[in-house]
Amino acid sequence: MKQRIITGIIGGAAFITMVLLGGWVFSLFISILASVAMIELLRMKKIAPVSLMGIVSLLSMWLLLVPTHWFELVVPLSFTKVEVFIFVILVLLMFTVITKNTFTFDQVGFVILSSVYVGFGFHYLIITRDIPEHGLYLVFFVLLLIWTTDSGAYFVGRKWGKNKLWPDISPKKTIEGSIGGIIAAIVVGTIFYSFLPIFPSYLTALFVIVVASIFGQLGDLVESALKRHYAVKDSGNVLPGHGGILDRFDSLIYVMPILHLLQLI
Repeated sequence: MKQRIITGIIGGAAFITMVLLGGWVFSLFISILASVAMIELLRMKKIAPVSLMGIVSLLSMWLLLVPTHWFELVVPLSFTKVEVFIFVILVLLMFTVITKNTFTFDQVGFVILSSVYVGFGFHYLIITRDIPEHGLYLVFFVLLLIWTTDSGAYFVGRKWGKNKLWPDISPKKTIEGSIGGIIAAIVVGTIFYSFLPIFPSYLTALFVIVVASIFGQLGDLVESALKRHYAVKDSGNVLPGHGGILDRFDSLIYVMPILHLLQLI
């Protein structure tokens, strides 16, 4: 527990500092975190990061991760990132034929899904921080909602939790805890909005709060399902007492793309 607290304080302080700094420093910091998260996924699949499949996976993830203006500086062509990614997918599918299924369709699917999951998740975190005027507050707002949801779900679940939410994936989570987490997020999010009205109306803010809280919990379940599938307890050990980067950012990288795709941010 002592190690967990120390890691939490140091890691939390470092992350908050980077969020406050913003700009290329924050983008570079997030790029490093995303790279570590991708390596954690590769190791779950028992793929060496320094291998053909490992390098292709990292390059695909970076393609989706980096801000568009970074991509345009490196690749001064008329192709968009998505177009290049589609081309990469077609090349990977071609490899399944060339290698006579040594490089399998299952492995291609892993590369694609992992790249989208990690790359787009952290990409939208960078994009959110870069939003003029409100970017800093939006990142803190979503972080606060996720932390509040986790805490509310934990304490309500311990006190009143009886009905399991999804026992096959996460046996300790309860329906009561999940509802308690959403209510806690609404309360804390409303207080935050009353001091910093960063949305056009409270109704919009409330929608963001509920979506972030619900999908933050789903993001946690997605990562739990991944770990169960690959029979690992934690995604990694880079954060002593907390596991890996994916263990700590699973909710955030799931929520951020959804908020953007729903045009709430």
